[in-house]
Amino acid sequence: MVCPDSFKGSLTATAAAEHIAHGIQQVLPEVEVERLPLADGGEGTLEVLLPTLGGEKKGLWVTGPLGDPVWAEYGVAGELALLELAQVAGLTLVPPERRDPTRTTTYGLGELLRAVCRDPIAEIWIGLGGSATVDGGAGMAQALGYRLLDGAGDPIGWGGGELARLQRIESPEQPVWQGKRVRGLCDVQNPLTGPWGAAAVFAPQKGATPSQVQQLEQALQQWAQVVERDLGQAVAGIPGAGAAGGLGAGLVAFLGATLESGIQLLARQLALPERIRRCHLVVTGEGCLDEQSTMGKVVGAVLEQAIQAQKPLLILCGQVTPAARAGLAAQPLPLRVGALCDRIPDVAEAQRQAGHHLEQMTAQELRDFLEQDAGIGRL
Repeated sequence: MVCPDSFKGSLTATAAAEHIAHGIQQVLPEVEVERLPLADGGEGTLEVLLPTLGGEKKGLWVTGPLGDPVWAEYGVAGELALLELAQVAGLTLVPPERRDPTRTTTYGLGELLRAVCRDPIAEIWIGLGGSATVDGGAGMAQALGYRLLDGAGDPIGWGGGELARLQRIESPEQPVWQGKRVRGLCDVQNPLTGPWGAAAVFAPQKGATPSQVQQLEQALQQWAQVVERDLGQAVAGIPGAGAAGGLGAGLVAFLGATLESGIQLLARQLALPERIRRCHLVVTGEGCLDEQSTMGKVVGAVLEQAIQAQKPLLILCGQVTPAARAGLAAQPLPLRVGALCDRIPDVAEAQRQAGHHLEQMTAQELRDFLEQDAGIGRL
């Protein structure tokens, strides 16, 4: 069973699964290899989940994270719509030199939701990973008709930095999402604010300087206070509220959404536990294996199921931290970790030919794993 996440910046989950399968077949040409690309609610969720749901892709132009138009795709399967924040406000849509979460916006998500709600949709799933924003979903709310006002009664601008000016929220008279169930698919359980909140943990990954992290923390605190007073929603401490720069909190506050683990939902939809129980060897992976990989991410979910089924597990990645490697070594099952960085120190070179290198590493790591564990050798 080959069930990787994407190798961000290099390979989609589908492409990674194909290259891993080719590597396995170099060593075990007679073995049946089942491919099951995975995602955790972030980018790639649409690609992974929509075929299983039997849906179709649609698309439209919306406002991107910097205010420029971007083409965003979403999926429709019957009365269910599947959206990805990464399509409208993803970090990959912002050049590294222009990344500034005090200015980036989720406005395009609100535009996408408006379009979706014009269809006969009963339920909306929104994948929250991979964003460039820390605006608490304020941009989304503005696009949906909420008025976010400063002390003078004027609308605040876009971006997380503007939330510090927020003094009052006025709700739209006729919400277009009324009567529709909204579920936010999270890959983290972080609260909105505090040392583990959206600003402190995730803003630096999106280009924030230390002073901007402090600015965003104060802005989100102000946002949470106004939301609680004007909308009656205490969202700051909700697990997952800090996902996608506070969009988790915004979905709850503005749309009445529920938040849940993206990978757990996908695992149920794709019958991951049953498929793992039927196989003899599990292979998963992602671009960077770190301490967060076992918390709400693909690798963690696959590891959990492999332990329950007592199936040997091979984890392949681009890079791995020492702490992650040590933590995995203590798991109660035959397990091996292979990292491209151990073979190709030049990260740029590894990414340029990621598919080829992943195939070759898969083959070598599988050979070593077969020699290491006699039970696997019976494959």
